Amino acid sequence: MISLNNYQCIQLHFQEQVNRTPEQIAVFCGDRSLSFGALNRQANQLAHFLAEQGVGAETLVGICVERSLDMVIGLLAILKAGAAYVPLDPSYPTERLAYMIQDAQVRWLLIQSHLTSQLPGQHQRLILLDQLPDRLAACSSDNPPCVVTPEQLAYVIYTSGSTGRPKGVMGLHQGSMNRFAWMWQTYPFEPWERCCQKTALSFVDSVWEIFGPLLQGIPLVILPDDVVRRPLALVDALSTWQITRLVLVPSLLAVLLEQVPDIAERLPRLRYWTSSGEALPLALLQRFQQQLPEAVLLNLYGSSEVSADATWYDSRDGAIGASVPIGRPIANMHAYVLDDANQHAPPGVIGELHLSGVGLARGYLNRPALTAERFVPNPFDAQGQSRLYKTGDLVRRRADGLLDYIGRKDHQVNIRGFRIEPGEIEQVLSEHPMVERALVTAWKEVLREPGGVIPPGVDPRLIAYVIPSPDHVEASFETQVQQWGAIFGHYYDHESPSDDPTFNFASWVSSYTGASITAAEMREWLDDTVEPIVARQPQHVLEIGCGTGMLIFRIALRHAPTGQPMSYHRHWIMCNNR
Repeated sequence: MISLNNYQCIQLHFQEQVNRTPEQIAVFCGDRSLSFGALNRQANQLAHFLAEQGVGAETLVGICVERSLDMVIGLLAILKAGAAYVPLDPSYPTERLAYMIQDAQVRWLLIQSHLTSQLPGQHQRLILLDQLPDRLAACSSDNPPCVVTPEQLAYVIYTSGSTGRPKGVMGLHQGSMNRFAWMWQTYPFEPWERCCQKTALSFVDSVWEIFGPLLQGIPLVILPDDVVRRPLALVDALSTWQITRLVLVPSLLAVLLEQVPDIAERLPRLRYWTSSGEALPLALLQRFQQQLPEAVLLNLYGSSEVSADATWYDSRDGAIGASVPIGRPIANMHAYVLDDANQHAPPGVIGELHLSGVGLARGYLNRPALTAERFVPNPFDAQGQSRLYKTGDLVRRRADGLLDYIGRKDHQVNIRGFRIEPGEIEQVLSEHPMVERALVTAWKEVLREPGGVIPPGVDPRLIAYVIPSPDHVEASFETQVQQWGAIFGHYYDHESPSDDPTFNFASWVSSYTGASITAAEMREWLDDTVEPIVARQPQHVLEIGCGTGMLIFRIALRHAPTGQPMSYHRHWIMCNNR
């Protein structure tokens, strides 16, 4: 087992695993597979080839591939050459890819031939992975010397920027290795386990998905895009490959639980489910525990700036309040909840989450001002050697030490001088058993004065949107049908005020007095309404059920119907058998 305080580079740990299990299958992709030994040899050959092209320590090498064996070989080769990889998702718009390539000054780009049309016309050198076998055959398959240290770059992953410009986060070997080693020691792998790779390289969760299992000798199954995008197909693949651990966002977890009610029976081996990337709703955790009582849901919090994950909460720990905690820091990471004066916020008081530790990224590529703004000196470090990453997320520390996620700092609103955090209101709304999720936003209703002038001092209003829980929706449908049936029966099961079935105005009352409308008044209204319609001699009449049957009785006599009338009894049966 790797000590949390004894780091090497990712590729060196992989090579150690190769020495332990050279013949064991490392990667499955469709009907193809590679053993640890074969994967290492092919990656070594490509690494030597890259070195011959001038790739060296911290060179930024782009990689634009679909999920495949080539992807894993390419990533390992880049790291073995001492370089850092820059994922370029082929599904991205050309303009975004062009910006990333230019910003990272990518000179070498590993790519599959069929994806070259996706790239902008720039001058980086393309290395076509599927056309290299003959050239690589002459390259050495021995492990190249390691030319970097754990404090150097492993990747640059671009994330969305607040200005619309993506920003490249410079991730270090030591940050990823710390996250790996923490997971290995906290949730050790069993020899029979099997993991899958389904996340795009442009998301930092892919780093663990690929290297976390491989560096421990656990086979990796690469799932194709068309499977990952279809929840039912994804469950089929997880079942077929007997996957034991899965990383996913809460929104996907919700879909899987909704569409696969028997998911526990379908996936009996999938024990560890890791939720990250979004806030985990309490209702979703409760549903997970109901449908998968033997499985474990880990709620991980982090970002690319902290090597993917910095805090975690285990669903078996209990201690759930109004929301699912993001827990405590992982090994060698520290969490600070600071107020606006950069002082420790007391337990229960909301503050901005600041993180420090070995997982911090170097900063943002070519963005020194932004790096200085978000990565600041740690005032609580007596030696003055560490940094704090300002997450921009609001949290509060509970009395038991767990952290509750509240929301983004930049989502705060000011109403009549009060600073309001919509996330807190969302949490309270979500506590209601009939609410699955809630969203609170500030909306400014501008009432213009005469002349179009906006009056001063108009405050926004808080608007809440809720998604009802599925159980409540079902119950609500049944209740509404019953209520409509009762209303219908109340008004129509007794004697009609008229013997004429085409002139049944039961339940019609005056909007002014609430008293029943007389037959004379009703006939006058009916004649006045139908007369101008008939006078136009329409050839087609569309009856959409938003008025009264008394109108259509008179009009339909002059036109051939194209629809089938539906009786109340028939409609009631259909509603009760939905």
